Amino acid sequence: METVEAEPVTPAEASGGATSKSQSVEAAGTSLQPVDGERLRGIFENMAGELLVPGAVMLLRTPEDELTFTYGTDALDGSDPVMLEDHVRIGSITKTWTGTVILQLVQEGKLKLDDPVSKYRDDVPNGENITIEQLLNMRSGLYNYSESYELNLALDETPERVWTPEELLEIALPLPVYFPPGEGYHYSNTNTVLLGLIAEEFDGKPLAEIVQDRILEPLDLTESTFPPSDSTPIPSPHPRGYMFMNNVMTIASTKLPADLIAQAQEGTLEPQDVTDENASWTWAAGQGTSTAGDLADWAEALAGGGILNEEMQKTRLDSLQPVNPDDPNSLLYGLAIAKFGELYGHTGELPGFNSFAGHDPGNDLTLVVWTNLAPAADGRDPAAAIARELIGELYAPAGTPAP
Repeated sequence: METVEAEPVTPAEASGGATSKSQSVEAAGTSLQPVDGERLRGIFENMAGELLVPGAVMLLRTPEDELTFTYGTDALDGSDPVMLEDHVRIGSITKTWTGTVILQLVQEGKLKLDDPVSKYRDDVPNGENITIEQLLNMRSGLYNYSESYELNLALDETPERVWTPEELLEIALPLPVYFPPGEGYHYSNTNTVLLGLIAEEFDGKPLAEIVQDRILEPLDLTESTFPPSDSTPIPSPHPRGYMFMNNVMTIASTKLPADLIAQAQEGTLEPQDVTDENASWTWAAGQGTSTAGDLADWAEALAGGGILNEEMQKTRLDSLQPVNPDDPNSLLYGLAIAKFGELYGHTGELPGFNSFAGHDPGNDLTLVVWTNLAPAADGRDPAAAIARELIGELYAPAGTPAP
């Protein structure tokens, strides 16, 4: 499962998620309100409690201040509080690293956004009509291997299994496409795995090294890693990560039945610890780890520029389109980037962890939230749900008087 995570609020279902099941705040006609730290703390803590997360972290940067709040503990029934310095799995936020690498290769003239995938892979169905751009913006129509019964059963039965990118494609590519290329939107980790392999073809080294050389080192993101697939460790310190259901159950719904939700709320049903399960099944789409501080720095580079040239950065930000053209409040998704209200960024989810990172360049505001539970008992992506409430408090319709 990686609802985006792996879908985006949903991004992934951006995560994943990169899931991305939450609705964004409408971007047009909003204005930033004065920051009330105690009110934000209250919203953060109330939402974390409502969502039954063991622990959560929030970081908010404005030109005037940086607010950081923590909630709960790093382990279920534990006594050690979560910390700002904790490392977590960031799921589909990893897609923004992989996508940025591809856009760097485009600006270097090594490939083009309108190149067909068949130029680099001859085994992709209808690959001559699927472009690099459509892989980046989730409009290829390719089946998302994360939604397959085969993968989810394997994750439940052999959580320690090390997956290769080719094994993931072997699941995805024979399965039916969702729609012809460019004729819809469907969040698919398959797209990003293909992009990771294409990046390796051009740079001639493993994706982990490419991300380190092109993203993490230039931006001094020293607390972020693309861990080795054979173990996918989370650097210390880190919280434990929890999940109420198994992966196969999430295919139908990430929401527990009503009686089990009631048990979770009463404390008689506890989530299971999934911290040490191997995350290689997400690879280019979700294998990264980071901290709240590094995620804030990355969100600012992602939205504000500095890692792409001016022309390519404009192309990226201009690429955002509604994932549902019939819904004016629909999430916007573009070239491995999403937009939630006024914030550009992404969400990330995989079993046990959910994260949100976004930056508003116009107001120089950055918001990061992570939780060590995903999904919540009621099916929501906890960090994305908390972020949505905070964004709703920070921004109000134009003309609304400041409190």
